[in-house]
Amino acid sequence: MDKKGYLDIVQQKLTSRKLLIMIVSTILIGFGKISGDEWTAIALGYVGVEGLADIATRWKFGAKQ
Repeated sequence: MDKKGYLDIVQQKLTSRKLLIMIVSTILIGFGKISGDEWTAIALGYVGVEGLADIATRWKFGAKQ
């Protein structure tokens, strides 16, 4: 049995986390819950952290075949 939940599996198959965070942030800015500066910070922060994680994974385990 997979340790991931059902929604995690569906979300992983449908979209990347980067795209999902951009969609949610865009919806929040549309409803006025966050500002444009906050949207930019979220986008840059998440993409940057994910990029560093990808680099570390490739360095440790090599490129995907």
